[in-house]
Amino acid sequence: MTHKSPHSQNRRIAVIGAGPAGLMAAEVIAREGGEAVAVTVFERMPSPARKLLMAGRGGLNITHSEAMERFRARYGAAEGWMLTALDAFPPQALVQWCEDLGQPTFVGSSGRVFPRAMKASPLLRAWLTRLNDLGVTLKTRAEWSGWTDDGLLRFADGSTYAADAIVLALGGASWPRLGADGGWTALLPDIAITPLQPANCGFHVAWSAHFRSRHAGSPLKRIALNFAGQTIRGEAMITDQGIEGGAVYALSARLRDAVLRDGVAELKIDLRPDMDDAELHDKLNQPRRGASLANFLRKQINLSPVAIGLVQEALHGGSTAPLDRLVRALLLRLTAPFGLARAISTAGGIALDEMDEHLMLHKRPGVFVAGEMLDWEAPTGGYLLQGCLATGVAAGRGVLHWLQGH
Repeated sequence: MTHKSPHSQNRRIAVIGAGPAGLMAAEVIAREGGEAVAVTVFERMPSPARKLLMAGRGGLNITHSEAMERFRARYGAAEGWMLTALDAFPPQALVQWCEDLGQPTFVGSSGRVFPRAMKASPLLRAWLTRLNDLGVTLKTRAEWSGWTDDGLLRFADGSTYAADAIVLALGGASWPRLGADGGWTALLPDIAITPLQPANCGFHVAWSAHFRSRHAGSPLKRIALNFAGQTIRGEAMITDQGIEGGAVYALSARLRDAVLRDGVAELKIDLRPDMDDAELHDKLNQPRRGASLANFLRKQINLSPVAIGLVQEALHGGSTAPLDRLVRALLLRLTAPFGLARAISTAGGIALDEMDEHLMLHKRPGVFVAGEMLDWEAPTGGYLLQGCLATGVAAGRGVLHWLQGH
């Protein structure tokens, strides 16, 4: 996508990174700055928003419909500073933004919000058309490599670019093959950066060879996970390395921190959360009458083969808990999170005290930051995309505010 060269008197704005945060910052600057600005987006990959397109393959979850007080709390330790960005661009504004792009939305049974098309590609096509109409230039295969001695943006092909203001939106480090690999941390040596870690990730479990061979790739449905007093109902997936999936992701921040602190995290799985304790006790204290354990569990409480396998794995591992307690609170020892290359998102990033209220770096006036480069994390369920777009809006408006004074 290209556009005619901007008039030379325009303020030149560079946005580095064509993910959701960068594209949103570019849109805000171009729309609200009008003819006074010329916005160019630089993207190292051959095409923009690759991670967004990947996320949309199974249904693009753009935000969540829950009450704002509960919504904000999903950002954990970052809730305080994310509050301003979310108030300026709340879920209702994101839904309206989609509608204005010709992508109507609906609320699913879980409260999550999706485009009716259930894909990212129609949304992205409409968005890129809008950006082009606003005069935004997109340059792909343009890998930013820092600054020259006289303050120009430098790119890997040897080219440079003079910008009056810059938005950095280079993403985190998860799914690096889609573009964001965290390499930007080396380009900001004077900026305090909380180490990048996997978020919304799975965890390693030392399965037996027998269990792994029989059940890797099997889904665990209608379960409840409990850790540190928090219970999440949902689904998970057994892998050859351990366990992952939506219910695990919802607890992953606490689980990851526990593993880093203690070397292990003990996750409890309720294999039949819809059955009360008394019924579970009665059914599992019936005589087996020669039935194998697997057949007994299947007939008495309708456990799936993979759930039965987990019970057998625990018993073979030395568990002496009564059968009903084992089904209610089966213990898994998580030894490490899956790596960043497999994580849904990234925790860590540029520390809050490195920026002002407009997301401008104190040490680099005129340089703003948005998206997963910032030190925040949130669970899946629409909170990730909402956070990226809201910080993109904040950085874009921050640029315009700064230009007014310069």
